[in-house]
Amino acid sequence: MTAFLPFSRPTIDEATIASVADTLRSGWITSGPKVAEFEKQLSAYFGGRPVRTFNSGTCTMEIALRIAGIGAGDEVITTPISWVATANVILEVGATPVFADIDPVTRNIDLDKVEAAITSKTRAIIPVYLAGRPLDMDRLYAIAAKHGLRVIEDAAQAIGSTWQGKPIGSFGDFVSFSFQANKNITTSEGGCLVLNNMEEAALAEKYRLQGVTRCGWDGIDVDVLGGKYNMTDIAAAIGLGQFAQLEKITAHRRRLAQHYFKVLGSDFEAKTGAQLPPAEHESTNWHLFQIVLPDRITRPEFMERMKAYNIGVGFHYAPIHLFKLYRELGFHEGMFPISEQVGRQIVSLPMFYAMTTEDVERTCAAMREVLG
Repeated sequence: MTAFLPFSRPTIDEATIASVADTLRSGWITSGPKVAEFEKQLSAYFGGRPVRTFNSGTCTMEIALRIAGIGAGDEVITTPISWVATANVILEVGATPVFADIDPVTRNIDLDKVEAAITSKTRAIIPVYLAGRPLDMDRLYAIAAKHGLRVIEDAAQAIGSTWQGKPIGSFGDFVSFSFQANKNITTSEGGCLVLNNMEEAALAEKYRLQGVTRCGWDGIDVDVLGGKYNMTDIAAAIGLGQFAQLEKITAHRRRLAQHYFKVLGSDFEAKTGAQLPPAEHESTNWHLFQIVLPDRITRPEFMERMKAYNIGVGFHYAPIHLFKLYRELGFHEGMFPISEQVGRQIVSLPMFYAMTTEDVERTCAAMREVLG
């Protein structure tokens, strides 16, 4: 039997493994010189903007909300199709999540619906770049400027993606990235926040380490309620090794995506009833290659039958507003029909750096059999 093909798998090269070993031997394994170097390189990539690293791509969004002064009585608009963290951070700061349905083609938040959802209490928008695909950034920021809103970009999946030739994160407001294990580059767990100025960066540093400000050898004060969110040098050593390969990782994922389209053919949707992602290769990093299944097959059935071919399939994501926590806040079925349909039938096919075009062909062949 052919080897199991997972939907995602990190690739850590020997040089990076050696760098982690050197870090462990150095005696400095918490935040230190590796973190500082990682932040320096990320800042250069993002056009010189301040960057601070953290132990997750979740706390980055919460800290951005806190820096923006968003809390009780405020509303924040986001999408129902994301990992639940995107909405949870809104609740964490005491604000109210407001969902806007998605565009059925891009599967990103529908900006028409965002504008319609704005009220006098709206303070921010958290757009999500599903599968690494940016939305219309010009329109997003035009809406934000028109209504005086902050933008916290959930770019967890979008490292290496671009808008009009500029890297996501090199412009805009707050931009949050994740380096969790299945992201295009990883630190095992971790994330970073791109900020607007050094004042915000200094405040982010306080929030990530108990609110502490140090002065001299023994001077210490605390003036904000911070947490323990710092990245370790061990994680940063992995990140430095991964970041050095970002360009070739992105290029390879784009080649894999192009091969998916080539092998599936122009008649795949008509023959199967499944919906492919937009065939746009220059701006997205192809973090995921997702299809929406036809209603004649359930997602569990599809996943089980693909597993019989020794192929792993993931799904990203179940609609947030239908989780028990959010139902208890008053959300229910029927509120966001496109998100509900996509969230019920979306699947993520294998897509990772170590994949080959033969793996793509094997996946497509199995999928044709399963979908008939």
